[in-house]
Amino acid sequence: MTRYQFARIVEMKTKVISMGTFFSATAYALYINGKLNITNTIIMALATLFVDMGTTGFNTFFDYMRGTDNKVYTVEEEKVLVHEDVSPRSALIVSAIMFVIAALLGLVLAFRTSWWLIPIGSVCMATGYLYTGGPAPISRTPFGELFAGGFLGSILFLITLFSQGIAVKAVHILATLPFLLFIAMILSVNNACDRVGDEANGRRTLAILLGQRRAANLVGIEGFGSYALSALLIVFGLYPRTLLPLHALALIIFTAKHQQTRAEGYRAETKSKHMGFAAQGYVFFTLTFTIAMILAKVMDI
Repeated sequence: MTRYQFARIVEMKTKVISMGTFFSATAYALYINGKLNITNTIIMALATLFVDMGTTGFNTFFDYMRGTDNKVYTVEEEKVLVHEDVSPRSALIVSAIMFVIAALLGLVLAFRTSWWLIPIGSVCMATGYLYTGGPAPISRTPFGELFAGGFLGSILFLITLFSQGIAVKAVHILATLPFLLFIAMILSVNNACDRVGDEANGRRTLAILLGQRRAANLVGIEGFGSYALSALLIVFGLYPRTLLPLHALALIIFTAKHQQTRAEGYRAETKSKHMGFAAQGYVFFTLTFTIAMILAKVMDI
């Protein structure tokens, strides 16, 4: 297995999603606490990265073994198990190694913070595996968006706060909801593009249940909804006012890109380009959020 193939198995370019949530939550912790535990920040960053790589690796393995990724419907060159005949066993081994490293990092972080992180982290890793593994994969159901947004958005955000010594409260849960919605949108783009192939493979994703037009509408509802909810959280004081102009700029960019992808349509041939739009949109969303939190702390707003 080459480095290129390894990067495709764990889909390194998609790690901006989990890391975007992590950096946003870290900046929010700085905004709340006024300081950061640097050691815990580094450990949490690495644990997040390795869990995400392991989860994606398992997704790659099981999607190939179940026939979700196949030579008939899968046109993405990044699917190296399909197009480059990489051994599925290699993907499985890589994924297991990533999870072992993540588990060790989690134990260190639990020792430094609270042993409650062990069961919480275990549930997160189990969900990552069961997303495409096990007898009833979550990815084959209409609940994929909810689980992806819930864990990569809300749960990851809250664990990051907890690693900085911030006890989870209702207001913190509310603060995670725009991230949940935006990540759900990313998966909605993915499933809308894969709708035809997924249906042929027997999956029952939300995009399949909604149909082509409504699946495309869902992308817009989730994407614009995340910005609308963010604006409400600014109004109610959960987010600082410094976020308003920065998110307004990000929203302008998102709107233009969304109109373009909507016009081109969501299908297998446009998936790579449209997933780029979704990932870049989340990068802008989390980058502006992170900058706004730092500015608010520096300006003492």
